[in-house]
Amino acid sequence: MTGWVAIAGLGPGREDLVTEEVRAVLEEATDVVGYIPYVARVAERPGLTLHASDNRVELDRSQHALQMASEGRKVVVVSSGDPGVFAMASAVLEAVDDGPEEWRELDIRVLPGITAMLAASARCGAPLGHDFCAINLSDNLKPWSLIEKRLRLAVEGDFAMGFYNPRSKSRPEGFERMLEILRETCEPERLIIFARAVTTPEEEIKVVPLSEATPDMADMRTMVLVGSSRTKVIARQTGADFVYTPRFTPE
Repeated sequence: MTGWVAIAGLGPGREDLVTEEVRAVLEEATDVVGYIPYVARVAERPGLTLHASDNRVELDRSQHALQMASEGRKVVVVSSGDPGVFAMASAVLEAVDDGPEEWRELDIRVLPGITAMLAASARCGAPLGHDFCAINLSDNLKPWSLIEKRLRLAVEGDFAMGFYNPRSKSRPEGFERMLEILRETCEPERLIIFARAVTTPEEEIKVVPLSEATPDMADMRTMVLVGSSRTKVIARQTGADFVYTPRFTPE
């Protein structure tokens, strides 16, 4: 039996947003590897073994998946959203890069999913409708000085921005500092979207100007989108307002 590894995105939360490609490999898999709440989204069935682990053991998880594949198992490594956006695809490839030579020849596939940033944007209209960037606010794998540098350069470039992992209980100060930097560098009316648990029953979306944004509006289930200087609101009498960033930028 020839083993393989599929690194798959389960989307932002709603089951009908999981792609057919991902559903197909999950049906074929002998093993599913991932962070505990993501593995819990995979239905148990005969012939399938679920390997759930803590969030801070990405390399161990990746090595386990690759070793099982080298032994002939059909392994799916699951992430939420898209596996290539601050998720398991890079972790698995890091393990390949540093691992045994034979791992490089394994059948390894990366299967895309709908990431939280795009799901949140779609819920609001098109705030990422022109140039944008994504920044992970976690300083677990990089220093805060680098995060701050990238944030300031993104503001200077007038990008719309998407922020992952904005505010954990153990390090709330990072998001507070982010808001301080935005207040130093942006106009008070700059639009900020707080999109929590998008596409799930707990979904909550707030659109506020920078002047009204507070740190407690974000947690680790929140996607924070910050508009460019040209992002605007289309007010509506029925239904939620639309937020969008125009495609055209004058000279």
